This record gives sequence, structure tokens and C-alpha cells, in this order.
Amino acid sequence: MARATDSRMNDERDLALRWSGRVSLTPRILAVNIFALALLCGGFFYLDSYRSRIVDSRVEQTSREVRLIAQALASATEKRRDLLVLSLARDMGTRIRLYDPQGKLLSDSRELGLRNLLLRDPDKDPVGQTIARFLDAVIDKVAGADRAPLYRERPRDAGLEWPDVRTALETHAAAASVWRAPDRTPVITAAAPITGLGVVMTAFNARDITQTVRLERYRLGVVLGIVSLVSVLLSLFLARTIVRPLRRLALAAIRVRLGRAREVVVPRLPERRDEIGMLARALSDMSGALRARIDATETFAADVTHELKNPLASLRSAVEGLSNVKDPDLRDQLLAIVRDDIHRLDRLITDISEASRIDAQLSRTTFEAFDVGDLIAALIGQRETRGVPEEIRLRFDRPQGLSMEVMGDPTRLERVFENLIENALSFSPPGGMIAISAEQEDDTLAIRVEDEGPGVPEEAREAIFRRFHSVRPSSEAFGQHSGLGLAIARTIVEGHQGSIMVESREDRSQGARFVVRLPLAARA
Repeated sequence: MARATDSRMNDERDLALRWSGRVSLTPRILAVNIFALALLCGGFFYLDSYRSRIVDSRVEQTSREVRLIAQALASATEKRRDLLVLSLARDMGTRIRLYDPQGKLLSDSRELGLRNLLLRDPDKDPVGQTIARFLDAVIDKVAGADRAPLYRERPRDAGLEWPDVRTALETHAAAASVWRAPDRTPVITAAAPITGLGVVMTAFNARDITQTVRLERYRLGVVLGIVSLVSVLLSLFLARTIVRPLRRLALAAIRVRLGRAREVVVPRLPERRDEIGMLARALSDMSGALRARIDATETFAADVTHELKNPLASLRSAVEGLSNVKDPDLRDQLLAIVRDDIHRLDRLITDISEASRIDAQLSRTTFEAFDVGDLIAALIGQRETRGVPEEIRLRFDRPQGLSMEVMGDPTRLERVFENLIENALSFSPPGGMIAISAEQEDDTLAIRVEDEGPGVPEEAREAIFRRFHSVRPSSEAFGQHSGLGLAIARTIVEGHQGSIMVESREDRSQGARFVVRLPLAARA
């Protein structure tokens, strides 16, 4: 029996779960791991900002390029202008158009034969490109990305309809815009003024930006898919190793609660060395202890019934005989039997009550440190004051300097040693010696009670601690003891984390030796 300690048995606030406590462990494990994957999915939305930075960088680059083109065209003669436009458009991979201040087209690299700005028709793309555009649209929608306006060609001589051309003419500075091609790839236009000539405009379909983002998204998707598969498999494995044994333990506990303790075998999971294995073995030990307690209770009830029947039968016979007996002497004998049986029943009921509630009382008792040597000395003094029969001597050999301080309930342990002393007195011959000694064995205090009586046969040394088992001297009147004294003593000692047993005397002298071992109190 574990020593009583102060604990909050019903305070479960530190273990309470609110909404998650209503969900099974398996979906909770999956949810935790999927939440981590959701954080990884955030990488898809990071790609949107990555794309925006690339586009902004490309816009700045295009603005610089269009200013350089404007400077080059400003210094070229009219005859060389078209050749320079065609050459620059071919080298830079962009479409170049030259407008006068009224927006009339002066030169166009496409009309000069260079068709390097071709926008794809999404209806003619393969299925893979369609799926890619769909994913682009979904991610842009979820991420809340700004949607660029659709790129549409303007009439040939309507240059002022281009925002970049109009801005360049009004501000005399370079301007750039980002458009969306039909296949969702960005188109970057830029315009810069040319002094005394008009405006030069470039247009470039930056498919490489979309391809780079899609490639990174594909790689991230592959990683996410592999990680998701591994995470789900690990989650299922973790759930299986946790939920299944817990479910088995819960079912076994339910069967125990329903009263099938004798048929239930709680799995011990000996191969597991984790907390679930500890829980399984603890529940198995608990169910075994419960089963043993139930068996002990049933045996105790049967023994109580048997022990009560004997004095009741004797009492009933004596009472029935009183109505038929007229002889005063015989009536006095029957009345004496009634008194003895009543005293026997009273003693038996008192001991039974003590034995039945000793466990519960010890579990609620707060132990304290006390000197068991002083307790034994006081018991011997009290017994000598009341008188010791037949000149039997009591001796307490307490070694000098030996600490006899233990943790426990002094009242209960007093009952133990009082029982042992009275038991030794009843078996000691006239003029015999009862010796009580103590010694330290590691962290345990061993207290020995020796008498010079007939001793205890080796085959009966365990049986005498059973309930209602009584071996009494032949000179003692029947019914003076209930047979519960040593059983109560063992219960009290074991409740103090100790032990009590009968051992052979080292000097091989006649008599019994009872040894009580108790753990010494912890020293500061």
C-alpha cells in the first residue's frame, strides 16, 4: 500500500481540453501534421511575391532599355532609322514602334519583317498548359494578387491610345506598364520620348517569368506531395501505435467495470517501453490487485460467516436450554455460556470491523516521523504496570546511538507491537524471557520480538498471518482470540511499506521470533 500523500484527485483543469477533447486521437494527429503541411503550402503564395519582384525588376530593366533605344534613335539619320529599329528589336528580342507627337506610326519592327512578339492562343495550347493556367488563376485568386489588364493591340496610327506613349509625351520621361497576355503570361510595354521626333515604344512578352514561377511551383508541389504522403503515413502509424492499444485498454477497463474482472486479461504490452507500455502494465497490475481484493473480500465474507455461526449456534443452544432447565446450578452454567458467547461475539465483531476498515484508514492517514523505540519502551512500561503473569520478564535491548525514527502512524504501529507482546506472553512459560531488540539493516529498521515458548512450526509460519487462523496454547480457554490479530498486524506493517514475518532463532533456542522491518525516516 502506498503511503498517503496530498493530491488533487478531482482537479483536472490542467488536463482538460475544450473542443479538441471531443475529437478522436487519429484525426487530431492527422490535423496537427496537416497543419504543418499547410504552412508548407504557404510557399505557393510566396511564389506570387517572388513573381512580383521579378516583374518589377524586368519593368525597371525595360525602362532603362527604352531610354537607351530613344537615345540611339535620336542620333540616327532618317535613312538609317528603320535599319536601327530592326537591329535593336532583333538584338533585344522586343517589338519596337516609333510614333510622332500625334500618335502616328513612323516605324514598326513587325512591318519591317521581324515578328518577335507572338502571343499564344490559349485554345490551341495542350492540356498541360491549360491546367497550369487554371492553377495560376486559383493561386492568384486565393493570394489576392492584382490582375493585370488584358493586352490588346491598338489601331496602327492610334499611338496615343497606349498609356505609356501618352505618359511619355506628357511627362517627357520614360513610362512602363504590365499587361496580361491571353495565356496569362506578362507583357511589358515601355515608352520614352525622343526630342524633336516623338516617342519610341517597346513591347516584350516575358514568358520566361511565368515558366520560372511554374517550374518552382512544380518542384514545390513534388516536395509537398512527397512530404504529404510521408506525413500521412507517419500520422497513421503514430495513430495506430497510440490509438489501438489505448482502445484495447479502454475496452478491458470497461469489462472490468461491468463486473467481469475474473475473465478480463488486460494486455501488458511488454515489448513497449514508452508511456503506453507503462500505462498498460499499471492497468494490468491494478486489475490484478482489484481481482485479488475481490477474492480476498469474498473469502473474508465467507470466513466471517463461518466464525459468527459457531458462537451464535452455542448461544442459541444455551438460550433454548434455559427455558427447559429448572436446576439453578445448570441454569447458572448456561447463563455463563451465554455471557461468554456474547463476549466472544463482541470481540469478534470488533476485530472484524477493525480488519475491514484498516486499509481505508491507512490510505487516508498522514504519516509523521516518530521514534518507535520510545513507543516500545512505553508499551513495556504500561504492561509491567498492569502486571505480567507468571513472573515473565520483559526486556528491551536498544542499541546506543541507533536511530529508530520511522514515518508512520504511531497509534497503528502501537497496535502491532502490543499484539506481538501479548502473543509472546500467552506462549511464554512461567519465568520466561521476552526479548525485544532492534538493529539497522541498510535503510531499514529491524525490530525482533523473541519468546521462549514452543515456537512456530516452519510449515505454519505463513498461515498464522491469515485471517481467522489461530494457534493458541492448550492451557488457554477456547474463544479468547478471534484469529485476526496477526492478520491486522501484517496489514498495518505493509501499509507502512514494511514487512512482518517469523524467523528461526539464531541461537537455535526454543521459542518464536517475530521480525518487523520498517523503512527509516528520511534524514535531513
